[in-house]
Amino acid sequence: QVQLVESGGGLVQPGGSLRLSCAASGSIFSIFLMAWYRQAPGNQRESVASISGSELTNYADSVKGRFTISRDNAKNTAYLQMNSLKPEDTAVYYCNVHGKSLRGPNFNSWGQGTQVTVSS
Repeated sequence: QVQLVESGGGLVQPGGSLRLSCAASGSIFSIFLMAWYRQAPGNQRESVASISGSELTNYADSVKGRFTISRDNAKNTAYLQMNSLKPEDTAVYYCNVHGKSLRGPNFNSWGQGTQVTVSS
């Protein structure tokens, strides 16, 4: 069993910044990929950014140059630094982690989501 705890969401004005965190805990042997998704009301969940075990990163076109994903392997934690935020970034942000458990099977876990609201 792997649990994810997200934090860092909130209300920010356009042009502002927020930093999201996602801490994974539980039966973890290794983590392959850590990613952030978001879902705005009435929209499907979409990929925002991901980072592999070798720290290769990938970003949605809509956030390139504004968002930065990083990870601390010692803490099993991923971060999403969000700068120059726009109202269209408003959504619930979810953390997703793929890895291998201590007992052997791979896991694919989701966080509970954290609300990000960009508004003046």
